[in-house]
Amino acid sequence: MYPGHPGGTTTARSRGGGSPMSSVSKGIKKVEVGLKWDPSTAGSPPNDLDIIAATYAADAPYGKPVYLVHFDSRSPDGTITLNRDSRTGQGFGFDEVMVLELDRLAPTYSRVVVGVTIQQQETQKVFGDITNTAVRIREGHTDLAQSDLAGVADSTAATIAEFTRDESGAWSFREAIRGFDADPTSFASLMGSKI
Repeated sequence: MYPGHPGGTTTARSRGGGSPMSSVSKGIKKVEVGLKWDPSTAGSPPNDLDIIAATYAADAPYGKPVYLVHFDSRSPDGTITLNRDSRTGQGFGFDEVMVLELDRLAPTYSRVVVGVTIQQQETQKVFGDITNTAVRIREGHTDLAQSDLAGVADSTAATIAEFTRDESGAWSFREAIRGFDADPTSFASLMGSKI
């Protein structure tokens, strides 16, 4: 588990599937990933979802992440930040927002994968248990992708986006929705596998 968040499941299995990947968008510079969901019903444990970004080195794009960005953290160089973190889903608009300034990332990084995971409390929850879940990925005022995560409804975690840098230094985006049966710690080690 990340520091500060208790609980979790122990299995870590990819569920595959999800929605088909969208076309690749090239020349991406700065993106915003938004996540929203409804609070749990009164008397139930809170619905606590987290956005996670994993950054990979150019010489090991499918290896171990160089670093992770999640709640209460940012990248060492400040290029990836979680600007809003919710542990309940209460509020208006997007409950969690992460900004990725890809054009400022050092050339030693060539891949960033973004995912969403559910912090498990007393009972295990999957995305299908949480109402009105939505993810939006946008550059400026242009939406690159949107999903309600229905394609991974039986999963506890999912990748949602992959950003890769080509030889010229330009970043590309593609939607990459893939479900996992994993607690946050296991998911962080799995999310960089080939999509």
